[in-house]
Amino acid sequence: VQLVESGGGLVQPGGSLRLSCVASGFTFSRFAMNWYCQAPGKERELLATITSVGGSAHYADSVKGRFTISRDNAKNTVYLQMNSLKPEDTAVYYCNARDWLLDYWGQGTQVTVSS
Repeated sequence: VQLVESGGGLVQPGGSLRLSCVASGFTFSRFAMNWYCQAPGKERELLATITSVGGSAHYADSVKGRFTISRDNAKNTVYLQMNSLKPEDTAVYYCNARDWLLDYWGQGTQVTVSS
């Protein structure tokens, strides 16, 4: 099982990034997919979820209206489009796959928002 995130980097405040997470080794379409972030000294925080059936999306209040989660089951990939980035969005971003019994994590990708 692998989840491989990409797309992180350094961006100026107000800018955008698109994170990708490519999954392998499990039936991607059966899993809800989540994006978390973890800033230094803070707990890991759930930012966005997209369900396995129907693709309904849910967001933390901190990112609602700025971030968009989407998935392409044909490509085993989940995305996080991040707009209007703020310095407080600086963190390591993790992709997570979850069903009733199983829970998989990627290695994370660093996002730094700074001028």
